[in-house]
Amino acid sequence: MSLSLFLLCLWVVVAFVMAAIPSNDKHWRRAYVLMALGAPLLAFLIWEGGILMGLLGLVVGGLVLRWPVRYLVRWVKRQMGISG
Repeated sequence: MSLSLFLLCLWVVVAFVMAAIPSNDKHWRRAYVLMALGAPLLAFLIWEGGILMGLLGLVVGGLVLRWPVRYLVRWVKRQMGISG
């Protein structure tokens, strides 16, 4: 197992531990921290494992951070004038 893949697995475990701890702001601060750590991790994963591993990491990150991804999609749709 490569170092980048190990770090991605560790990131997922940390994300689930952080989600298990109660929060007053509906976990948004923790989501920001995970995004800030995930972006360089994704770049490292692409650099070390290639584009397919990077896509795998992007999918995993999207599954873990599903609410920020939903809000991003809604915002992009609003900006483009797409209703629905």
